[in-house]
Amino acid sequence: MQKVLSFGSGTFWNRGCEGRWLIFAALLSAGILLTDLTGCKKREDVKPGIRPTEVAAVTVIPRDLPVSFEYVAQTQSSHQMSIHARVNGFLEKRVYVEGSMVKAGQVMFLMDKKPFQVQVDAAAAALARQNAAMKTARLNLDRTVPLAALNALSHKDLDDATGSFESSAAAVEQAKAQLETARLNLSYCTIASPVAGITGAALQQDGTYINQQNSQLTTVAVLSPIWVNFSLSENEVQKYRDQVARKLLIAPAKGDYEVDIIMVDGSLFPYKGRITFAAPSYNEQTGTFLLRANVDNPGGILRPNQYVRARLKGAIRPNAVVVPQRAVQQGGKGHYVWVVGKDGRSEYRPVTVGEWYGNDWFINEGLRADDKVIVDGGVAMQPGTPVIVKALSPMTASTKSGEGSRSATRKDAPAKKGN
Repeated sequence: MQKVLSFGSGTFWNRGCEGRWLIFAALLSAGILLTDLTGCKKREDVKPGIRPTEVAAVTVIPRDLPVSFEYVAQTQSSHQMSIHARVNGFLEKRVYVEGSMVKAGQVMFLMDKKPFQVQVDAAAAALARQNAAMKTARLNLDRTVPLAALNALSHKDLDDATGSFESSAAAVEQAKAQLETARLNLSYCTIASPVAGITGAALQQDGTYINQQNSQLTTVAVLSPIWVNFSLSENEVQKYRDQVARKLLIAPAKGDYEVDIIMVDGSLFPYKGRITFAAPSYNEQTGTFLLRANVDNPGGILRPNQYVRARLKGAIRPNAVVVPQRAVQQGGKGHYVWVVGKDGRSEYRPVTVGEWYGNDWFINEGLRADDKVIVDGGVAMQPGTPVIVKALSPMTASTKSGEGSRSATRKDAPAKKGN
């Protein structure tokens, strides 16, 4: 007769020794399974050590740095002349090439001179007649004076002779003035440029009768020196003054900024300028403050109404802290950097940024001297992460002195002193 034995959830048929071996095998398998499960649990509880992260860092070294400011600017002729005809008459000929450069005193237009030459001749004849009349009056006066002294003529005769002479002398002066006027009108028939510059288009054609309504003939714009105008907002001016007051910025003496002109292709204009004018008030329509630089422009490379960029140089940022732009990150609470702590672990450091300096960034607050700022390797950094600095070198500016600040940020705005 067979007996049924139960063990756990398994059921075995007891067949003597064979049954006992089956039970032993089942127990042995269960023990191995429990041992494996226990071993898995222990391995899950063991946490591997945090491996250090290799990073590249730079050391903060505050130093005085030259800074510059860039603004969109527009050129303007320093002296634009409107060429007008001074007398009425027919325009005979244009003798200049439109759009060309002219020298001071160069003839540009000729008007018909014949009517004005006739006026000169008539005035000259009138003067000759008055001179003859004055000569006769003088001779009469010379005869009258001694006779009146001998009482041969009355005092009335002397007075009449004197009045006739003085009247004749006055008529001579009047005739001289009329002759001079006629000569001036004749000279105005030759119209020359009063300045050296570039000419505009002729507004009147040959043969046109010129009068007061259409007297403008063309324009001449002086190209050297040329003005470069740019504007600052009220906020920029105030921020600049605040930074100077807080000694975050040292302006050049008397606001004497040197002005570089940057052409449309990014090249630097070979001549530098100086700020020569600051508007007395803000523009009521735009709310901006106008500054003007005077720049030598030999050869007329710059033309009026051309858009350029004006770079102001001469300011110094004392004890400035700059870090590479790629070291600065931005989160929900603002900008921050990762620094290497004294224990060799990463530290989160919020910072206040200023303007760009080439490929670097000015840090106004948050860093101090000898801080080691992580430049590369800090994208996925966590606070307290062990780090290994693989390259450590003093910070160097990545651009030439004074050419780092970029106008795109427009953080600071210089204004001429006293405004």
